[in-house]
Amino acid sequence: MNNSVLRTGILAILALAAVALYASAFVVQQTQYALVLRFGAVQSDIREPGLKFKVPLIDAVTYFDKRVLDLDLPVQTLLTADRQNLEVDAFTRYRITDPLKFYQAVNNLTLANQRLASFTNAVMRNVLASASRDAIVRTDRADLMSRIQHEVNRQTQSLGIEMVDVRLTRVDLPAANSQAVYQRMRTEREREAADLRANGQQRAQTIRAKAERDATVIRADANRQAEELRGQGDADKNRILAAAFGKDPDFFAFYRSMQAYETGLKTGDTRLVLSPTSDFFRYFNDPLGRRNGAPATPPAKPAQ
Repeated sequence: MNNSVLRTGILAILALAAVALYASAFVVQQTQYALVLRFGAVQSDIREPGLKFKVPLIDAVTYFDKRVLDLDLPVQTLLTADRQNLEVDAFTRYRITDPLKFYQAVNNLTLANQRLASFTNAVMRNVLASASRDAIVRTDRADLMSRIQHEVNRQTQSLGIEMVDVRLTRVDLPAANSQAVYQRMRTEREREAADLRANGQQRAQTIRAKAERDATVIRADANRQAEELRGQGDADKNRILAAAFGKDPDFFAFYRSMQAYETGLKTGDTRLVLSPTSDFFRYFNDPLGRRNGAPATPPAKPAQ
């Protein structure tokens, strides 16, 4: 009877010891910090991973992530040094460096994110307000982000937080300003296009006028050369005819009469009121052009 009670008691004690050991042991991962709290007071600050122990049923363990955490900031409208409104969208990356300070200052990640967002927004406003729009968008963006990160780090040291990075993901004009800028850009492009078209039309008119002037000059030169050649041809013709007339006046008279016949007696309704014995028809009666035995004389050529 006594052995059975003793055995039962030992088993009960071992079970209680096992339960107490299980309740007092906890594991800290490599990615975690741990704080052992007793009735809300911090008993130990654990920063190394491994198996740890606490007083069961009295102590509580709070874990914090030691990895880099992300925080997206809400879009806010800022006024730059050149009086331009900009919508800025940013995010931050931070890590907890001192879990004890972190717990004492903000207690949890939700409150820490609120405080960090407040700090970052205030610093961002102050830093970007001293810069122009072009500096924020293009020239000094990296330097401005570095200044923001440095200033936020200075303010968050009391929170046990280190700011790893600050990035401006989007910097843009408000919708109303964007529309006004777009309209102004469109007006400028239309003005430039109108100037280009006007310059093109002016050059086209200049080229067209020059081409017309050159064509007129070319036609005038061609007409002059044609008249000169025609005059030269007529002169040569008259010279040849004069030489032919000097050599054989009868043939020349006959040739001139044939030309007169060709001109006066055309195909169709040709009517001439002439005497049959007129000199105009003398080659019809006599191939030699003689009339009543008279020697042949060249008839006058009718007007054409």
